[in-house]
Amino acid sequence: MADRQAYIDKVKANIDEWNAEIDKMQARAREAEADARIRYDAQLKEMREQRDRAEEKLREVRDAGEKAWDDMQKSFTSAWDSIAEGFRNAAKRF
Repeated sequence: MADRQAYIDKVKANIDEWNAEIDKMQARAREAEADARIRYDAQLKEMREQRDRAEEKLREVRDAGEKAWDDMQKSFTSAWDSIAEGFRNAAKRF
């Protein structure tokens, strides 16, 4: 159980960091020229979608029973890595 809670805490911390990054980029987007703002808005949308997917996966982990957690940990880690990569790629294009 401790490993599961540590994992949940780590994922939650990452999502909190993403939320802070999104907030910073929103501020930049508000200051940008119109054409740049369109690109910023598209990237922010993608980043929010990745964050929302991560939050959904986090809810699944929290709601899983101990037996289900053992079974889903590997697939969750793989899904998390994919979501995190998508977020990082969107942030790089900012």
